[in-house]
Amino acid sequence: MFSVTSLPLVLVSALSVSALTYGTKPIDYGYDVEKVKEQAVALATHSWEYGTAAEALLEFENPEISVFGSSPFPIPSIPPADVSALAYAKQHIYLNSSVLIPADGAVGDSASLGAFAVLIGRTDPAYMDASAREINYLLNTAPRWPNGAISHREDVAELWADFVYMAPPFMAYYAVATNNATLLKESVRQAKLYREVLVKPDGLWTHIIGPQSADSGSWSTGNGWAAAGMARVLATVMKAPISKGWTSEIAELKQEIKEILDAVMTVGLTENGLLRNYLTDATWFGEVSGTTILTAVAYRMHVLDSKTFGSKYRKWADAGRATIATCVDANGILGPAINPLWWGDRNPVYTGSPEGNSFAVLLAAAYRDCVQSGKCS
Repeated sequence: MFSVTSLPLVLVSALSVSALTYGTKPIDYGYDVEKVKEQAVALATHSWEYGTAAEALLEFENPEISVFGSSPFPIPSIPPADVSALAYAKQHIYLNSSVLIPADGAVGDSASLGAFAVLIGRTDPAYMDASAREINYLLNTAPRWPNGAISHREDVAELWADFVYMAPPFMAYYAVATNNATLLKESVRQAKLYREVLVKPDGLWTHIIGPQSADSGSWSTGNGWAAAGMARVLATVMKAPISKGWTSEIAELKQEIKEILDAVMTVGLTENGLLRNYLTDATWFGEVSGTTILTAVAYRMHVLDSKTFGSKYRKWADAGRATIATCVDANGILGPAINPLWWGDRNPVYTGSPEGNSFAVLLAAAYRDCVQSGKCS
């Protein structure tokens, strides 16, 4: 039985809750992660927000279970009540549906809870059955783009960069749980197929291509969703027993992530130190959500492969984290954020973005793990 205990996160100063201890090393995140985390959970009201919040809880509170942990496989059997991420996700998962949660017609969003269904399924087979139905829906029911990419919309074939964070990581995790190497390769292939359609000459990704919701802009959060999703698939492939020796798949994922990060680092920042909501459109405000998830990815990749993603990625991430810390208010809310329900909204949001807050928790987890690896100061 895999035992889980709370991480030793201890306040090192009664006056500063941004400086925490992990193990024996003090870690100054620059902001109160506990408040940010509470807001991420409180703000979430949609399918993908639940999945992203659950992932943030898992990576921050129980990194040993996350695919970014040192030995996440074999997948452990843990009572959901012992892990807050599992307890949180469990209340949102449907057991009487072809998908894990209704997602307003978004194919990928229901899959955002998939890894948690698999984890819960280790002690409750009904949740593993639910995750199997979700896999069947993705592979056999959802529309496809002509190149074979699974559509992000159920009524018409459309590719959204967001999909890459929602579905391929679940597909990869389920594949490891069921010892299905073919499905694991498919999770890698789906990222590649999405890139084929969405990538631009400068290396950034288009947000949406399709007949209903087309958005040709290089949305910062969309590029973040794509890069972060591929990082989770990469970590899974690198650490799963069934993919031992998969050098080409690993190299492919690293290159796809590097392409996005390199392009993002080239476009520069706004006066407030943030990436623009649309990365190459100077008329847009600097926006915290996309900046935060891309910063988290830079830390993750520096840990996974510090040779390919060297000091310039860490330094870029350090600068981003310092700026992001100034964007967290006393209540743990990040701003200026884009309206997560309408990415074209020109009015910055300061009242709370569910995904923006979850991204800040993911950033804290990525930075903490980088410090613990000895690759960040």
